Amino acid sequence: MIRDVVKINEELCNGCGLCVPGCHEGALQVIDGKARLISDLMCDGLGACLGHCPQGAITIEKREAEAYDEARVMEIMVTKGKNTVIAHLKHLKDHNETGFLREGLRYLKEHEQVLGFSLNDVISEVHHHGHAAEVHASPQGAVCPGSMSRVIERPVAGAAAGSAAAAGAVAAGAGAGAVAVAGTAAVAGAVAAGAGAGAVTVAGTAAVAVTGAAVAGALQSELRQWPVQLHLVNPQASAYRNADLLIAADCTAFATGDFHQRFLKGKSLAIACPKLDSNLDVYLNKITAMIDHGGINTITVMIMTVPCCGGLLRIVNQAVSAARRKVPVKLIVVSVEGNVVSEEWV
Repeated sequence: MIRDVVKINEELCNGCGLCVPGCHEGALQVIDGKARLISDLMCDGLGACLGHCPQGAITIEKREAEAYDEARVMEIMVTKGKNTVIAHLKHLKDHNETGFLREGLRYLKEHEQVLGFSLNDVISEVHHHGHAAEVHASPQGAVCPGSMSRVIERPVAGAAAGSAAAAGAVAAGAGAGAVAVAGTAAVAGAVAAGAGAGAVTVAGTAAVAVTGAAVAGALQSELRQWPVQLHLVNPQASAYRNADLLIAADCTAFATGDFHQRFLKGKSLAIACPKLDSNLDVYLNKITAMIDHGGINTITVMIMTVPCCGGLLRIVNQAVSAARRKVPVKLIVVSVEGNVVSEEWV
C-alpha cells in the first residue's frame, strides 16, 4: 500500500523546533540541531507539522509501505548518531512498544563493534528513562499524552465477576423477606425461583433490574488500549496485533447501555465519525495497515441507523478490498433508542 510519511530536508532545517509540538504522535524531535523523525512507526503522515516550519524543510512523500522492521529503522537511526538512537528507543519505551524496543537493542548488540558510540551509554540512558512525563516536560521532546499508545491491563477476576453469576448467587441465597425487582417477567421469574420463603417478586414494565453487577458495584471497563480515536491510533501498535477489532461510530457507545460488556469485551477498539471527521483517506490507509501489517483477525463495524453512519462501513469495505490479507467483517446496526437492529457477517 502507498503511505504518506514525513520527509525532512536537513540542509534547510535550522533546528528551531517549531514543528515538534505539531506532531501529536511525538515522532519529531530536535536532536543535534536538526529536526529528526525518530519513529517512522508513529508518523501518521497527516502533515500537522508542515505549517509550523518557517524554512519549508518538511514535506510529505508517498512511498510503498512495508511491514515495520525495527532492525531496518535502527540501521537508519545509527547513521544519525547516538542521541537519535537514544531518542528513538525512549520513544518506543514511552509508547509501550516493548517488542520493538527489544529488537532495536538486539540490533545494536549485534553491530556493537561498528556503532561509533558506546552501547552501554545507550542502554543506561534508556534504562533510566522513566515515564512519559519526563518527555512531556521537555519542549523539544513533547509527546501528547492523549495520543501516547498504551495497553490497559484488566484483572481477570474482580469484585464484579459477572452480572449473571453474581445475580444467581444473590438469588440463590435470598432468604425470608427478600425483594427481587426486574424489568421483565423472565428475569423476575428466574430471581424468584431461587428466593426463599416470603420472598416478594415485582415485575414492572420499566426496565429496572437488580443484578449482580448492581450489588457488586460499577461495571468494569473493557477498554484494552489507548488511544482509541482512529486518527490517533498507531495501526501497528501491539494492542492491534492478532486482535479482533471493533470499529465503532462515535455515538454507538452512548446509545447502548451495555457497550463494554456486550460489544467491546475481548476486542481492540477504534472510533470514528464518517460525517464530522476530516481526512477520511487516512482512515482507509490505517485500516488497511491494520489488516496487512497489524495482523488483525476480524473486524466488527458498529454504526447507528442514521444514514451518515453508513460511510464507516464503506471505508472498512474499501480497506478490506485494498488489503493483501483478507479478514471477515461483521456489521452491527444500532437504533437511536439503543436497540440492535441487525447483526450479521457481511
